[in-house]
Amino acid sequence: MKMVKSLLLGSAVGLLAAGGAPAADLPVKAKAIEYVKICSLYGSGFYYIPGSDTCIKLGGYLRADNTFNTNSAYNPPDNGAGAARNRLSNDYTSRVRTSFSMDTRTATEYGIVRTYAETWFTWTTGGYSGAGTGLTGGATSYTSSAGSQIAGGGLSVTYAFIQFAGFTLGKAGSQFSTPWGEYPGNYIELPGSAAWDPVNQFSYTADFGHGITASFSAQDQVQHDTTNIWNVSAATIAGLAAGIYGGNDIGGTRAPDLIASLRVDQAWGLFQASVAAHDNHAAYYGATELTGYPSDKWGWAGQLAASIKNLPTGPGDSINVTGVYANGASRYVFNDYMSTNWARYGGTNSPGAYQSVGIAGLSDSVFVAGAGQELTTTYGFNGAFNHNWNPQWATSIFGGLGAVRYNNAAKGYICGAFVTGLALSSGLAGCNPDFNFAVIGSYTSWTPVKGLTFGAEIAYNILDQKYARGSTVILPTQPSIAKPGAIYELKDQGAFTLLLRAQRNW
Repeated sequence: MKMVKSLLLGSAVGLLAAGGAPAADLPVKAKAIEYVKICSLYGSGFYYIPGSDTCIKLGGYLRADNTFNTNSAYNPPDNGAGAARNRLSNDYTSRVRTSFSMDTRTATEYGIVRTYAETWFTWTTGGYSGAGTGLTGGATSYTSSAGSQIAGGGLSVTYAFIQFAGFTLGKAGSQFSTPWGEYPGNYIELPGSAAWDPVNQFSYTADFGHGITASFSAQDQVQHDTTNIWNVSAATIAGLAAGIYGGNDIGGTRAPDLIASLRVDQAWGLFQASVAAHDNHAAYYGATELTGYPSDKWGWAGQLAASIKNLPTGPGDSINVTGVYANGASRYVFNDYMSTNWARYGGTNSPGAYQSVGIAGLSDSVFVAGAGQELTTTYGFNGAFNHNWNPQWATSIFGGLGAVRYNNAAKGYICGAFVTGLALSSGLAGCNPDFNFAVIGSYTSWTPVKGLTFGAEIAYNILDQKYARGSTVILPTQPSIAKPGAIYELKDQGAFTLLLRAQRNW
């Protein structure tokens, strides 16, 4: 057997050697090359994935921002060190962000199957705290999160959804929101509309043709659609001084927010009507199950919006307006990027007062031990006029208002704690936790080359609190913002903010 194997192997080598030279002269068929082809079915920027009938589009941007006199990147100084207006306040905040998006689409017998994902990598400057410094012998501490460290940053999954046969599954823009969300012509946060930012959902959209669609959705309410459910029985003096009117007593999720919307999107512009139902599910009156709990209460929100295009002022100009009313669903008026408590400081002319302060708090509902939830009413509007001077220059003028109104029972709960805890000089007669928050401003951009834009936005915002004019409160010492225990005048507080931006889209 061994000899047979040797003979066969030798014969094979001989044949290869004999045929090697002629074989080198024979033509060899080249392997087919798969070229990337343009896919024109879904607009510019799409290409076929080689070897498939799926089209893909890659995109993104890089952005550098500097904001001045802000509470965070795009919010005014509402609370904390930013609102203290002293040596602990940051005069500016810097942020850089790069975004990467991937959009795939495949034509099927059920219609287009689409997947979309977008991620952000963001770095934002932090800040320092002066708590414990001075005669106490402490040291200034750096208070930012890991996303603000020198070599840090944060990754966020902004969008991640699948669309199939009219269904949307995953993290996508809320069906309640308009295409412009709370940004009708601005970047600084505006009250008066639901947020644009994506939320986990299960939705169905029916397309009736001619730009008319109707959507029905169940979306995750956690954070995106919830402000505070305040147990006023758990209110503290420190919390009241910061516009926090109780212990935040939110229970586990029981039901998603239910959304329905109707949209008409045509050449003249867009009209949209949206409604939402929101379940307010509280935890317990006290520390254990034995203390009992208030029953759930459903809140709701309704919104009307319109965008007018083809204006006589110039090509591409538009007017975007939104109005919303809510009861027990305050996030649909004050979007989830906005604050839920305000404690802004300023000067005073009141005799005997150290400074002035504006205090306000936002909730979906409030209650006290042994009683049911009292839903909070909110309403507002915002809008903008967007004008293109030429292909390089554009300007927007925008504004927004959000109003918060507590019913008499809720006012009784809050004012009882407020007067007792902070010694309101005008007593219960001068206590009114209702407030308005308004913003007005303008944004101008310059686009010297396609995809590269420089912009500047200036805005003025005001906290219009409703406590009796001339009232004062005695606030406790607040080491975290270096405010002494003293008499403070309750007063409306305004602030200017400035945003400078450079952005490259691709």
